[in-house]
Amino acid sequence: MNLPPVMAAGTQRFPPTWIDVCTTPVHAVTRSELQMKAWQVSTKGARVLEAVDRPALAAGADDLLIDVLACGVCRTDLHLVDGDLPQARFPIVPGHEVVGRVVACGSRVTGFSVGDRVGVPWLASTCGVCPFCTAGRENLCAEARFTGCHVDGGYAEQTIARADACLRIPERYDDVHAAPLMCAGLIGYRAYRMAGPAPRLGLYGFGAAAHLVAQMARHEGREVLAFVAPGDDAALRFARAVGVSWAGYSDGPGPSPLDAAIIFAPVGKLVPEALSRLVPGGTVVCAGIHMSDIPSFPYRLLWQERVIRSVANLTRRDGTDFMALAATLPLETTVSTYDMDAANQALDDLRSGRVSGAAVLRPARNIRIGWITRGHHEHCRKSCTRHDGAAAPGAGGRRSRSDDRVTDR
Repeated sequence: MNLPPVMAAGTQRFPPTWIDVCTTPVHAVTRSELQMKAWQVSTKGARVLEAVDRPALAAGADDLLIDVLACGVCRTDLHLVDGDLPQARFPIVPGHEVVGRVVACGSRVTGFSVGDRVGVPWLASTCGVCPFCTAGRENLCAEARFTGCHVDGGYAEQTIARADACLRIPERYDDVHAAPLMCAGLIGYRAYRMAGPAPRLGLYGFGAAAHLVAQMARHEGREVLAFVAPGDDAALRFARAVGVSWAGYSDGPGPSPLDAAIIFAPVGKLVPEALSRLVPGGTVVCAGIHMSDIPSFPYRLLWQERVIRSVANLTRRDGTDFMALAATLPLETTVSTYDMDAANQALDDLRSGRVSGAAVLRPARNIRIGWITRGHHEHCRKSCTRHDGAAAPGAGGRRSRSDDRVTDR
């Protein structure tokens, strides 16, 4: 997107968003005035986010410029903030469960248009030519880059993403309830497929991903057993409310041996625990990006062709397949919403186990997104209008939310 040197009356067409547009000639707007608000991790191990003003974004040739409507809070974000991910760069804006509205498309973009609602997942880009990429295993590409880890994510008013990494979101989900699908749903879906056709499936840790996997498994007629941290009665109640067959503590057995288990909790000691509950030939899937050390365990737990495997990232095919499933299967995402300004509180609640389901951030709208700053808008309040023709606050006339009205479907 090229930035015009002067934003005069009626000379610039603006995309559908909360942008304030002046209808009278004004002073030139310098690039330093074009800012957006973001919440970044400034240094490794900072453990807190810092609210910062950043320069306005511009889409590259292959990119979409996106107004963020909602962004889920993933446990990976917590690992990032706490310094557990050595591959991350800093400073970095976290957030890879992004739902947003396209406000500009790069010159080479096809398949998306201004105004489209899109999802931005963890996988940001790959090299496209290595043996993993050409074999359909791009999630293992050594040059892969990830949203909110290598490239800035959705804890911001706007973000940029490669168009070929973005996903179309089924219309049945509103912005807030769609956000957890971008990672909890996607990684849960990949882990679920790796567990194989297990009639009896155990889920260790019952949060954002597990409560979606439980619904997928129940839809296919599988028996789902939920194992939660000892003493976490809130998680027990949540699992039972979702409709699992049985829920209990993770330090003991369930009512029957498991054909497969998926471990979502980042707790290494759960690996031998889950192995000990498997039938011969069963599989333990470790679904997290980070886990505490796995303690040693006797070979007899692994014997009889039991398998331990990890899940690493996702592919674009995972994304399109899962979105197709989500369009036909009405997944109910349980969410707790937070203002983007309360992102640190959301992370702390997740760290402390106070979130049932998923936490989702929502940015305040009409802050400073766009080309004309609030300061200028106050300067010519009496003659400014929005791009949709509505009078600015204080200028009289009607007021409209423009294309953002679909946010609260």
